[in-house]
Amino acid sequence: MHNITLVGMPGCGKSTIGVVLAKVLGYQFVDTDLLIQERENRLLHEIIAQSGYAYFARVEEEVNASVTGRRLVIATGGSVVYGDRAMEHLRGISTIVYIRLPYEELQKRLGNIRRRGVLLKDNQTLMDLYKERCPLYERYAHITIDAAGLDVEQLMDNIVHSLEEEQAIACLLKEKE
Repeated sequence: MHNITLVGMPGCGKSTIGVVLAKVLGYQFVDTDLLIQERENRLLHEIIAQSGYAYFARVEEEVNASVTGRRLVIATGGSVVYGDRAMEHLRGISTIVYIRLPYEELQKRLGNIRRRGVLLKDNQTLMDLYKERCPLYERYAHITIDAAGLDVEQLMDNIVHSLEEEQAIACLLKEKE
């Protein structure tokens, strides 16, 4: 495994599981939301409030499209899937793991989603966002993990198992060539 990129809705656990996964695998952990905040010297919700949705989306795509390295676990912001260039870059350097949660569980986990820096358009609800983004996560994912009802340890085990299966399948396909 070269790199692993975690995608999914805000609150699905990308950053939390990313740290644990990096420790277990001996990889480095990268949180692209933190890279964005560092680059802009502002919190995500401040960037959106002060500079607007389009500006944030452009910065997010630039930051995600510039991530490089080996043996990285990359936790992305939930809106990364709007940037085709960033997603193609991440697909090229990593295995994309979509952490899927049912809407009801996400709703329970999330507090003030605007304060978290969640990109919501005017009059857009969390349900609207969920319906818009889930097909994009599925489109880009190499692996989809259903995280409903799982704790961090169970989720990490499922991700590691799925990555090992993916790697075994890739090896078998190479041998047949």
